Amino acid sequence: MKNYLAVDIGASSGRHIIGRVENGKIALEEVYRFVNSQVRRGGHDCWDVEKLVESVKAGIDAAMAKTAIESIGLDTWGVDFVLLDETGGMIGDAVAYRDARTAGADAEIEAAVMTFSELYARTGIQKTSFNTIYQLWALKKEHPEQLEKAAHFLMIPEYINYRLTGNIVHEYTDSSTTALLDAAKKDWDYDLIDRLGLPRRIFGRLEMPGATVGEYRGVKVVLPAMHDTGSAYLAVPARDDRAVYLSSGTWSLLGVENEAPITTPESCAANFTNEGGAWGRYRYLKNIMGLWMIQSIRRELNGVAYVEGKGGEATEAALAKLADREPGREYSFADLSAIARGDSFDTTVDVNQQRFMNPDSMIGEVVSAAAERGAAPTTIGALMQCVYKSLAACYADAIGTLARMTGKTYTSLNIVGGGCQDAYLNELTARATGLEVVTGPVEGTAIGNLIVQMIAAGEFAGLVEARAAVVR
Repeated sequence: MKNYLAVDIGASSGRHIIGRVENGKIALEEVYRFVNSQVRRGGHDCWDVEKLVESVKAGIDAAMAKTAIESIGLDTWGVDFVLLDETGGMIGDAVAYRDARTAGADAEIEAAVMTFSELYARTGIQKTSFNTIYQLWALKKEHPEQLEKAAHFLMIPEYINYRLTGNIVHEYTDSSTTALLDAAKKDWDYDLIDRLGLPRRIFGRLEMPGATVGEYRGVKVVLPAMHDTGSAYLAVPARDDRAVYLSSGTWSLLGVENEAPITTPESCAANFTNEGGAWGRYRYLKNIMGLWMIQSIRRELNGVAYVEGKGGEATEAALAKLADREPGREYSFADLSAIARGDSFDTTVDVNQQRFMNPDSMIGEVVSAAAERGAAPTTIGALMQCVYKSLAACYADAIGTLARMTGKTYTSLNIVGGGCQDAYLNELTARATGLEVVTGPVEGTAIGNLIVQMIAAGEFAGLVEARAAVVR
């Protein structure tokens, strides 16, 4: 029996999960978990990539000490990157996508390079402030010397693979989140890169999931769908093509799989994205703020900073507005869900507003946004009810738009990822959408990661067979 290792890293934590096929089913065993945190450097919120690399290595070593590993695959969030010089040394910091450096970059590119409608027609990627294209534009303004010195551009998981194997290999699904790929050609749009004033030399040849990167301690490192949503979508056990997928975690990624990109003006106006999927498919979806709002509120209630040095007075002022907060209490996600269920607050907010991206206080921002719509929550229950109902309403709106864009009527919503465990949010979502809601698997991203490794090793003949094992 062969054992495969999925290294699945999110914005706040990472885990190492061993997977194997037992009696036609995929069995999972978590062997290591670590915290992923941001630090403040040079005036920016940055990833501590050295700590990240060491945590990844420690988890792999723990897995290898437990059993023989056939292969390793690693996935992370998208859009963030590092630059390397000719010697392979990192240039500058790995600035995190929630940092404010990209403010105004979209307007500047539209004025100097091309309109967003033209950009969307080429890349199919929705406009979000943190897209890599805007990050690189901001970097070119602030530190042009870094791009001049750069020999390689690597997405975060590509960099970790480089540190594991010594090889630089670029992967399609994660690279598609940059908004620098020609959607139809599934390759870098070098004309766009030239017009942006970025050096062509740093963007290397793309490989599809299933390719081999190299070895770490004698074990093969394989490319899964390195963008975590790309992996999560592979694990959705949808029964037909009338199912909508929702990968529910820090972000809520709601959409479907398509054989071709949809880059029409109507799709552009709806701000749906066409991210690359495994084996050249497209994930046509909407990025929704997701459980980030709940995670942020929980951290504030528990006195934990997301980025060291941020929050402070804004958080204290927001907490003072909640009449039922119990100082010193450790609130769990289950606590917040139960508290929300017991409240009847009805005001909702638009969860996709930029104000919720990285506020000094998420509690304060939600209270202010709700007040602008008629009523401010004054208790934790009302606050959480506001967030829960707002998320469900946004899911329903996105599904309605998706149906118009694709011309299909959808009958079910398949939720995968950690967020599928929140029964109250699932109930509200079912009511808001009017669809049957099917939940699981919880470890959707890790399973999708493992599926690609297993197919590459001949464990499954293809995705249909692998998804049948997920259903079982």
